[in-house]
Amino acid sequence: MRRTSFDSWPCSIARTVDILGDGWTLLVLREIFYGESRFDGFIDSLGIARNTLTDRLRRLENAGLLQRHPYQSEPVRHEYLLTDKGRDFFGALAAINAWGDRWLADDDGIPVVMHHTACGHDTQAKVVCSSCGEALHHQDVAVRTGPGYPARLLDSPDVQARFAMDGHPNE
Repeated sequence: MRRTSFDSWPCSIARTVDILGDGWTLLVLREIFYGESRFDGFIDSLGIARNTLTDRLRRLENAGLLQRHPYQSEPVRHEYLLTDKGRDFFGALAAINAWGDRWLADDDGIPVVMHHTACGHDTQAKVVCSSCGEALHHQDVAVRTGPGYPARLLDSPDVQARFAMDGHPNE
């Protein structure tokens, strides 16, 4: 069965889900952020099937989040290192972790603590406004079409209703 592709949807969430939207992909990235970089290490830490891991690593490499580098020549073996694009995904994983800590931790407490080495404190991710620094909450955010939204869709009544447009798209 072929999975639905979201890579051409006019939505950054859909496009991101197209690359990263399954559990194994997120767990491979988690392991990389925890310091793992080798195929056999992923197998050991995740218990993932080799063909599934190969597919997820290839997907992350093709999407530009990982680069493969040889670390052994006989036989050739590679390690997987984050690119700038891959490193930039850390904030999203940290936000997912914070949500899981809040809503899914059991009575024993959170399973992994993030420690901010720059200030020396344990921490959790917090999504804030890039302009004022205040925490972002869904009730305080309005969305509108951006310059990359397909012009051919702007006249659709559904799009105008969704983005509360009154004839002024992309403002």
